Amino acid sequence: MNYNFDTIIDRSNNFAAKWSEMDKKYGTNDLIPMWVADMDFKAAPCIIDALRNRLEQGIYGYTTRPNSYNQSIVNWVARRFGWNIKSEWLVFSPGVIPAISILIQELTNEGDKIMIQEPVYSPFNSVVKDNKRELVISPLKKLEDGNYVMDYEDIEAKIKDVKIFILCNPHNPVGRVWTKEELKQLGDICIKHNVKVISDEIHSDIIFKGHKHIPFASICREFEQNSITCMAPTKTFNIAGLQMSQVILPNEEDYKALDSAFARIDIRRNNAFSLVATEAAYNHGEEWLTDFIDYLEGNMDFAVNYIEQNMPKLKVRKPEGTYLLWVDFSELGLSDDEVAKFLVENAKVALNNGPSFGIGGQGYQRINLACPRSMVEEALTRIKNAIDLL
Repeated sequence: MNYNFDTIIDRSNNFAAKWSEMDKKYGTNDLIPMWVADMDFKAAPCIIDALRNRLEQGIYGYTTRPNSYNQSIVNWVARRFGWNIKSEWLVFSPGVIPAISILIQELTNEGDKIMIQEPVYSPFNSVVKDNKRELVISPLKKLEDGNYVMDYEDIEAKIKDVKIFILCNPHNPVGRVWTKEELKQLGDICIKHNVKVISDEIHSDIIFKGHKHIPFASICREFEQNSITCMAPTKTFNIAGLQMSQVILPNEEDYKALDSAFARIDIRRNNAFSLVATEAAYNHGEEWLTDFIDYLEGNMDFAVNYIEQNMPKLKVRKPEGTYLLWVDFSELGLSDDEVAKFLVENAKVALNNGPSFGIGGQGYQRINLACPRSMVEEALTRIKNAIDLL
């Protein structure tokens, strides 16, 4: 491994939301923060060097996006996923959720139905309701071994009159990396009922051994024309604060709708730093990413083994991707509110409470393991010691 991920970096004084906003959510900052989905690692050196070079130029005016920017994305998607996209399919967005919100406004009308699968990243729920659309929920099915699958019968039963299906691939928080067969079955249902798919694939680069990310749109041309894909370097390289993502719109009408909407609100440019960071990440960051995933998978293995050996009442299954661990606390016999309070007051850790992810989140907590292993060990030890005193 060429990069050191064990270094503890003090983020408490650099305006990091993950560290500085705990008092707003948990009532104190005296916790180990394992909630907000960013990393406690420095970005790849190639990104830092590119940003330093840009900083030293001393002028931070409006930027123009060179052809090399889109080409770096096209090359990355082809190299990582075998999907040959075109530069003219790409629209810049400051984030995935803003893009999804604008797409909902442009492609549907108030009162239209939009389907999601819970438990899922909570903004999926709010972005539908906030845009005055009708939310349709198809809960994921949980198997006896703790694995999650899509409930195709439920989807088929509820999808009539649905306009958009928002897919989370890989899935946050349950950690599934959907297989080609699973995605094809979903896609066939959506084609049958004329439902557009918006696929949030922001975690697509963070995949563990034995699994492979399949972009939904890459499966066949029919799916490609019936879907919109959202990706970004932000989760992958810990640069979310630079505010950029890419939306891939192979369908010309979808492209025009989003591009025109962003033009109306004057969101067309990267800031001076996100532009160079994206190109550096996609052109030179792959070696760093390989080492990061190896280290992260070690964190996952450590955490799962620790929980199974020391906290048998907690139930956990190693995720297939993402840096998020989905842990079942229900056997402690506490309510969700009691678990949340217990973790803050007794264990002194900040996790994400399962019910915030919707149906199926009851009894669960989401743990972010993208941090030095010593932090993982300390947090788990605190939880264990607190449980032992129950």
